[in-house]
Amino acid sequence: MQTKTSMKRIVDYRKLFNITQETDLAQLKIIYRNLMKEWHPDKFKDGDEQAAIAEAKSKTIIEAYHFLVSISKETHALNLEKYTETISNSGINDFLYKGQNLKVTFNDGSVYEYLGVPKNIYVKLINSSTQARFARRHIFNSFVYRNVSKQTTVK
Repeated sequence: MQTKTSMKRIVDYRKLFNITQETDLAQLKIIYRNLMKEWHPDKFKDGDEQAAIAEAKSKTIIEAYHFLVSISKETHALNLEKYTETISNSGINDFLYKGQNLKVTFNDGSVYEYLGVPKNIYVKLINSSTQARFARRHIFNSFVYRNVSKQTTVK
């Protein structure tokens, strides 16, 4: 579903759940469960026109829930120590910019997606002689972000 910009996804998903930016995870989970009860495909008989609609709707609800959890303040607070460690001490291994989304892969294996990054900021990042420092100052704590890949440790 990467055709929509992530900022539009946030707006659309919040509308779907009828929530605001201030909604906490407990409330989000309750709303999610209620929506899934309403739209679960098992409620409908096979071949029923509503079953196909419910299948698509439930997939959207699940995707929206996981996305909203990943960008929530509570999720960020829970993972703040690891995030701070990564952006402070791990260099940038690679990055990809697409449709105002900047996906940064760090040397520690963590991958974060920064949403709504304007092209001019991305161009400045590319042209910076110290990309990690530029990103720490102008991107890492300035844009909505989410962890899109867990760090894996090699034994």
